[in-house]
Amino acid sequence: MSSRTSLTKTVVAALHEALTFWMPIACAGCGLLDVGLCSGCRAALVAAPHRRRTEAGLAVTSAMEFSGVPARVLRALKEEGRTSLARALAPALGSVLAEVTEGGAVVTTVPSSRAAYRRRGYRPVDLLARRSGWTPVPLLRSVRTPRDQRGLDRAARRVNVGGVFLSRPVRGRDVVLVDDVVTTGATLDDAARALRAAGAGRVIAVTLAHTPRRRGRGAGSYER
Repeated sequence: MSSRTSLTKTVVAALHEALTFWMPIACAGCGLLDVGLCSGCRAALVAAPHRRRTEAGLAVTSAMEFSGVPARVLRALKEEGRTSLARALAPALGSVLAEVTEGGAVVTTVPSSRAAYRRRGYRPVDLLARRSGWTPVPLLRSVRTPRDQRGLDRAARRVNVGGVFLSRPVRGRDVVLVDDVVTTGATLDDAARALRAAGAGRVIAVTLAHTPRRRGRGAGSYER
């Protein structure tokens, strides 16, 4: 681990500790004070598998819809540094992973951007996968930084993330590709393209959540 990465993690942890001391903790799902996640919101994080195919034909299975409590809890994990919430989200993701992952398949994740990793000090999708009981193999890396996806329509998103990823050799093995949220599927499609170019056999995708399909401009997205 580089000294810069170690320093970033130390600073993030210190800031989170300071905020916890000076500001009262509140439920990530509903805002109830003095509890990180109340029992009612925890109960809302059950898996309700949803299946779709992207425009490129990639099969995607999602554990829950990105709305209400799941959306707020995932935002808190990613944007507020509340990494303990990964344990509450993990069972839903883990159940879907167990359903689709066959023996011999490699589990990998869509990587965060360098800027997002520097800002957070951790990779949310990797964290979710590990809390779900899986050890992802780091196959993919970004070879360029796309612009922010927010506000882009479906076609613009696909162009924006085209050619972003490069994969290590896979040599014919099936791959389960994990991400947090699928919106249009453009990011997953480009990651799957890179995996196939590296020799992957069948590629299927699993996400924690999915946004409802919409016409026109895409729903809001996160920095990777």
